[in-house]
Amino acid sequence: MNVESVMHKQAGWASADTPVREVARMMAKDDIGAVPIGRDDRLVGMLTDRDIALRVVAEGLDPNTTRAEQVMTKSLIYCRTTEAIEDAIRLMEARKVRRLPVLDENKRLVGMLSLGDVAHSAGRQLTGELLQAVSDHHD
Repeated sequence: MNVESVMHKQAGWASADTPVREVARMMAKDDIGAVPIGRDDRLVGMLTDRDIALRVVAEGLDPNTTRAEQVMTKSLIYCRTTEAIEDAIRLMEARKVRRLPVLDENKRLVGMLSLGDVAHSAGRQLTGELLQAVSDHHD
């Protein structure tokens, strides 16, 4: 089974210059914890609810004037539509992430793969291993 058959299709994204408050509203509206961030039709990062809590709220920044690119996670971790779901799970485990943007052969964002998607498609053992890996305490 490949990633394309499991992922959420038509993932939305926000522009790098979008104010954090607008991205947070997108998260609330769609009940999600991360929004891909793009510039010039290319994925450049991810803004997570954790980024907002630690890099905006905890630092006392104004979410109305702080732009997504200023506080987003820049180290991009993604998978491809054609990858085996097991490979994507191993990547999520290794990088301790709960969601991955999914890119097509043209490096365009076409979906998101989440822990929930994995839980609905993969076996219990793989799902359990992934959940344990991404939930381990940080050192």
